[in-house]
Order: sequence, then structure tokens, then C-alpha cells
Amino acid sequence: MSKKSRSYCPQFKAKLALAALKNDGPIAELAARLEVHPTMINNWKRALVDSAADVFDKGRKTRKQAEAQADELYRQIGQLKVEAASSESRWWIPRHRT
Repeated sequence: MSKKSRSYCPQFKAKLALAALKNDGPIAELAARLEVHPTMINNWKRALVDSAADVFDKGRKTRKQAEAQADELYRQIGQLKVEAASSESRWWIPRHRT
């Protein structure tokens, strides 16, 4: 039978990636000690380094996204108000039949 693949929690991955970044010893030794493949540790380390800037940028991005979403919603509300007002004012005007 083949080995069942393991699933690791994000906290475990983060701790391992940080340990690899700190150079707490060779990655192969760390992998052997925790029974994880060295390639996985390298992937987690790379993911941690690549997404490190997002930790400091999230507040700005979410604020900008929220403002953009609010602007879009206000635009839609305005458009719906105009459509509703124009349809209410024209409901009594008879249509000409030819």
C-alpha cells in the first residue's frame, strides 16, 4: 500500500519555515528530525518569504478595496435612483399606438 499523504496545519508550516530561515541547522537535519521532506520545508520557506510583504500591506489593500467597492455601490445606488425616478414620472404618460 502507498503512504497516505499528511496534512500540516499552517502554524506548523510557519514554525518550520521560520526555523529554516533562522538556519537552525541544515534543512535535511530539520526535515529528518520532524519527519518532513526537505522540499516541503523549502517550499514553505519560499512561500513565507514571498508573502512577508503582504503582512504589512494588507491594511492598505483592504482599505482601498473597501473604498472602491463603496464607490461602485454608491454609483449603482445613484443609477437605480435615477431609473426609479424616471419610471415613476412616466408611468402616467400614455404610449402612442400607431
